[in-house]
Order: sequence, then structure tokens, then C-alpha cells
Amino acid sequence: MKSKMFEKETFKKEVVENVKHLYRKTMDEASEQEIFQAVSYVVKDVIIDQWLATQQEFDKADPKIVYYMSMEFLMGRALGNNLINLTVYNEVKEALEEMGINLNAIEDQEPDPALGNGGLGRLAACFMESLATLGYPAYGCGIRYHYGMFRQKIENGYQVEEPDNWLQNGYPFELKRPEYNFEVKFGGYVRAEAQPDGRTRFVQEGYQSVKAIPYDMPIVGYNNNVVNTLMIWDAEPMECFELDSFDKGDYHRAIEQQNLAKNLVEVLYPNDNHIAGKELRLKQQYFFVSASLQRAIARFKKNHPDIHMLPEKAVFQMNDTHPTVAVAELMRILLDEEGLEWEDAWNITTKCCAYTNHTIMAEALEKWPIEIFSRLLPRIYQIVEEINRRFVLEIQQKYPGDNRKVEKMAIVYDGQVKMAHLAICAGYSVNGVAALHTEILKKQELKDFYEMFPEKFNNKTNGITQRRFLMHGDPLLADWVTKYVGKDWITDLSRIKRLEFYADDEKVQQEFLNIKYKNKLRLASYIEEHNGIEVNPRSIFDVQVKRLHEYKRQLLNILHVMYLYNELKEHPDMEFIPRTFIFGAKAAAGYRNAKLTIKLINSVADVINNDKSINGKIKVVFIEDYKVSNAEIIFAAADVSEQISTASKEASGTGNMKFMLNGALTIGTMDGANVEMTEEVGKENMFIFGMSSDEVIAHEQKRDYDPMQIFNNDQDVRKVLMQLINGFYSPNDPELFRDLYNSLLNTQCTQYADTYFILADFRSYVEAQKKINAAYADEKEWARKAILNIAASGKFSSDRTIQEYVDDIWHLNKITVTVDDKAE
Repeated sequence: MKSKMFEKETFKKEVVENVKHLYRKTMDEASEQEIFQAVSYVVKDVIIDQWLATQQEFDKADPKIVYYMSMEFLMGRALGNNLINLTVYNEVKEALEEMGINLNAIEDQEPDPALGNGGLGRLAACFMESLATLGYPAYGCGIRYHYGMFRQKIENGYQVEEPDNWLQNGYPFELKRPEYNFEVKFGGYVRAEAQPDGRTRFVQEGYQSVKAIPYDMPIVGYNNNVVNTLMIWDAEPMECFELDSFDKGDYHRAIEQQNLAKNLVEVLYPNDNHIAGKELRLKQQYFFVSASLQRAIARFKKNHPDIHMLPEKAVFQMNDTHPTVAVAELMRILLDEEGLEWEDAWNITTKCCAYTNHTIMAEALEKWPIEIFSRLLPRIYQIVEEINRRFVLEIQQKYPGDNRKVEKMAIVYDGQVKMAHLAICAGYSVNGVAALHTEILKKQELKDFYEMFPEKFNNKTNGITQRRFLMHGDPLLADWVTKYVGKDWITDLSRIKRLEFYADDEKVQQEFLNIKYKNKLRLASYIEEHNGIEVNPRSIFDVQVKRLHEYKRQLLNILHVMYLYNELKEHPDMEFIPRTFIFGAKAAAGYRNAKLTIKLINSVADVINNDKSINGKIKVVFIEDYKVSNAEIIFAAADVSEQISTASKEASGTGNMKFMLNGALTIGTMDGANVEMTEEVGKENMFIFGMSSDEVIAHEQKRDYDPMQIFNNDQDVRKVLMQLINGFYSPNDPELFRDLYNSLLNTQCTQYADTYFILADFRSYVEAQKKINAAYADEKEWARKAILNIAASGKFSSDRTIQEYVDDIWHLNKITVTVDDKAE
């Protein structure tokens, strides 16, 4: 691949020119942020040549396209990843060094685009990158959140949410496309209009609306000229300012449209534990879904006069229940705008829509109160009602007289619209995201649907992109892997299996340990800079970084730290390898127990880190504002990966895969993708503990678990729990952690006590942690296990996952893109 990026002098000259034209400055005067922008625009110029060539290939080949619809895309910084995928990272680094500029420092000037929060959004980002790298035509469809979820600050140990103004300096890797604007309507009422041909036309009136404007971001494939598009929607008022209303004194009406547009795209996932939050979240979902479908169909109609061909050219993959309103919106477009009969429209819709389920947790299967849904989306609600009416007839026909089936499966029931039911009824494919997760869906949560539609259900175990999480995040390890297995792993991670041959080689083991130590020094430096805590890079780096939710059991982790601290205080001479416990997590703003867990972690850290009597044997660190960019540093440095969710609760996990790829050993339950990781690497190379999913489910069904028995019979557990309420970690407010204590023991507090079986698994967890201590003492054996983990990570590439989606669900064809040198 030829590119002007390779011409070092040209590149340097263009950076200087960009600084001059963008900021009217010389290089000496420019700030690092300004140099970042200048470099990014040079890179974007090269990308745009490939982007244009990709679009031209779309026009010529007329391929089937997947529209990946997701409320979140946790992209991470683009500059470094784009340079890697353009295969010019080292050349650019060298050119900048000659100009006296450090590429790492420039990369640090890029904000993490605040378009996602947890694993769902990061998975969507990995999938987009893999689609481009594999050469499959795709659009990501989402929202251009102005402030994302929030920027997390830790003040006095508490999480404080601040606006994450990632767009304040402008974002060089986006392109506004105002020519592709579409109207999205909310509220009002629906009028039925009789037509001369006897049909009824439905017209929405009295509505409010906004103009959806797409911003396109390039998704660069690795070394193949393919650049797909992430299409994120911003909102603008239909009219900039209603002067007429203003002149008449109706000030509220004059700014109403502006406020609607502004609120829609302000933040990710508003706190929806109140009606206004719920309404805004539903509006956000409909906003990006409607705009995306309108653009997809306009694109289709440009070259295809017959709308019946849509399933041959487009597939809409709904990433969890958030975009499920796409089913009804596609029906609306086909019925009201394309004039199709119901059967025709339904036939097209059910061949275009596919659904990925990301949760076993019933609470996360979205349900909307009819009152809100019908008021905000009146025409959509009519269509959902009709889909439900027909579906209920289908259920009754298949299971005559079985009213329980209708109760369990209806889309509209008990005052609610059930989005997962809509997705399964209309989708031609329903997939889980790990083998265990899919089996639990089939046997538990979605059992009735599986019995009715077994052919729809399939599994697609999640994956991660090795280009970002090894090549970019851990360059020392990436070069080391290449040295032993060649470069093929970059686009075919299964090739990394060849590392197995070197697992017993002492020289190779020592090289690995040296790389890990350098990565630990890098993280230790980050921690000292950001937390002011000095950690020992020779200690075990034991890491749990992920979204904070009770089922992920950060509480189990910190309770164990409290237990270890008690042990060290009672037995100061016990054999113990120093351990640094590293946490990173955001808690949803309205999630009290999750936020209280963050406070507990920081309170425990304050006590332990300042206790000189334990000689630094334990340190506890909470990394503020966990995100993709600091995650890359953390994964590279971790020795131990905490994947300790209650068995049967984690759909898959992808953090577990990132740690594995970077040579960390997993302590985990047999949950989510941990099960498949164990199959790949062997149980002897992981630290598995706790109840199985079957045991957890059995306890839930029998309701026979009593944590108070453990509290009464295990003095170590009792001591740790009493420290939650006796002021040991909160001397100024002994009651501070009472809610956490109650969640574990008090049946009045929750559905039943210790919902996530923390105390039930505590002893097993302690034993697994002791095994880690013993295993780490044997340096060579630890290195061997780590190398075997890296070698076994091949299955967990998002490239493999995407190829399975393509083969089994989407049926796409690859495109080949060539870039005309003259265009550059």
C-alpha cells in the first residue's frame, strides 16, 4: 500500500503547514493539543482517500451491508489505532522524533470519544474494527453524545460525576454530513385517512420533531485500504429559532425545539430512575434508530427501485434491546412511506432484523410503560400493538388454551411494552454472546421463545481486536510475539497458538517476565502521577477493572482485601508475596450500592496504604475515570485478572479476554466466556473458584440460601462484615457502609439477602487467592502459565466472532479496495 504517509519529509512538511493554517503558529509556538490536531488532519487526509475508494467500491459492487445499531460505541482514541492499521505507526513516530515531538505525548492529547460506557460499547467498537479489517461492508449507527456518560472524579473517596466535554477542542476524525439530515418525530397523535383505493393511511400530527444530522467517523481496516463508517447522529432543531413565536411573547415555544434537540444528544444513558429520565432514554433510542433506518433506506433506494429487495442488501443488527424499536420503525417506513401491505412489510422486516442478547439479568431486558411509549411514539405504538395482536394469535394457535404462554411471551402485557420479546418475535436470528450464556437463555430466561423458535437461536462468543489490545496497548509484548510466531497473528489470532512451543523455554520465560516488569513500571508511574500512591512493581498486580455492578462482585474483592489485611495484622510473619490490588470502574449515577462500593474501596485503601506496620505488603489503588486509553496500560501490566461475577450472571465479558491476551492469569468463576477460556487453556492454568451456574440457579429457584449461617459460623467473615458497621474504615460515620452490610445479611433490604452469593463463594475465593500466592512464588512456572494463556487466546479475537456472524447470520461478501496513487 502506497501512501504519502510513508514519505517522511512530506509528512513533516504537512504537519508544519497544518499548524500554520489551523492556528497561525510556528511549531515552536504550538501546544501539544494543537500538534495533535495537526498530525491527525494529515492522517485523516490519507484515510479519506481510502474512505472515498471504499465508498466507490460500495457503489460498484452493490454489496449487502450490515448496519450495526448500538446505543454505545466505546471507540477509544483513534490516532494511534489508525496509524497501526495504516501500517505507518513506527514511521510516523520516527518522523515526529526528528521534529522533537514524542508521539506518545501527542496521543495523550486525544480525548477518549465519550460514546460508550461498558463492555457492550467496547464490543461494538471491536466489531466495527474487525468488519473493516476483514473487508466486510458495514455502518455503525449510534448517537453523538456531547458529554458521554460522565467523567469520573474521586473526591474524598466518593465518585463525583463531571461532564466529559470530549468535543471541546473539536474532534479531527469526524466529518459532519448535513446533506443527509432526516426528521424524527415525537408525540402528537395519529389520524387515520381513508384512501380512494379503500386502504387507510396513517398520519402523525401535532408532533414535535428534530433534525438528525450524521457525523461520520472512519473505521480503518488493517492494511487493506478498507474504511467503513461509524455514523453517529447529532440533533438540531427543525427551525433554528421560532421568531414568530418569540414576537408573540411565546418564549417557551421559541426555544422548545432547541431544548429537545439539545437534550437528546447531551448525555449517554440518562439516569432513568425517574419518569423524565425514562422518557429521554426512549427518545434517544428512537432518535438514532429512526435516523439510521431512514438513511439506510434512502441509500438503498438510490440504486434499487424495488423495496422488496431490501433483505438482499441490508441487515440491521440490534445490539441488545436498546435499538429494538427498529422493528416497528422499519414497519412504519414500509407501511406509511412505501405504501406496502402489512404482510409484505412484515416479510421484509423479519428478513432484515437480527438481535443480539447481552444479558441474563431480567432487569436489563428493557420494558417500557405503555403510557410513556404510546405518548412519545404514538404511531410506533400502534404498530407494536398490531405486531403483538398477531403474535398472540400465533402463540394461541401453537399452544391452545395455555394462557401462561401468552403471559410469558406477549410483547404488550401488564401495562408494559417488552422490547426483548419484540426483538425475538421479529428477528430472524437471536444470539447469545458466550456458550454458557446462550444455553442459560435457552433453558431459563427465554425458554418459551426457544421452544417456539429453536431455529432462531445461536451463539456467537464475543471477541476483542488484537490490533488495539496487544499491538497498540502492549507494543513490547506484541513485538515479542511477532519474534516467535511471525506477523500473521495480527490478522489471524489463531496463529498465536505457536507460542505454546516456547512455554517451557527458560530464556523465553525470562523475556516475558522482563516485558511484564517494564509494563508494570509504566503503570506504577501512571498510578503515582494520578493517585499519588507509590506501588511496588515487584508485587503481584491483581486487577479488577470493569463497569461497577453488584453481580460483577467488586464487593467480594474488597472484602477479601479486608480479610487479608486482618490476617497480616494478626500474623505479621506469615508468608506473603506483596500484592497491589487495582480497581477501576464507573458506577451509574443513580446506583447507590455501586457508588458506596467505590467509597468502601477508597476507604480501605486509605487505611491500608497508610499502615506502616504491614511494610507495604498490600496496596489498594482505585484508578479514576477508567476508560479505553488507561485500560490499555492496565491490561499490559496485570499479573492477575479478576473475573469473579456470580456464575450465571455475566453474559460473556471481554475484559477477561484482554487480560488473557496480555499474559495475565485469571481468577474467576465458571461464568460467561471464562468457561470457554478454561476449555482453551486448561483449568490448571487458571484459578477457578465458586459455585457453578447450575448451583446458583438452583439456590435461586429453591430460595434456600441463608448467608446468616455463614456469618454465624465463620469468624473471619464475621469480623470483616462487622468492620463495615463498627467504624473501622469510617471512624467519623460508623453507619456509612450499613447498606452494604444489609445487602449481604438483611432480608428486609433486598429480594433476599446476598443476592449475588458473595458470602457463599467467599471461602472458595480465599483458597483460590492462596493458590495465586503460592504459584507466583515459582517465577518460571508463573511465566509458563502466562505464556500458555497468551497462546490460548486465539479464539477470542473479534475477527473470529465477526466471521461467524457473517457466515451464520449476515451473509456478506468481502470487498477489495484499491487506492489510485494519483488520487494522493
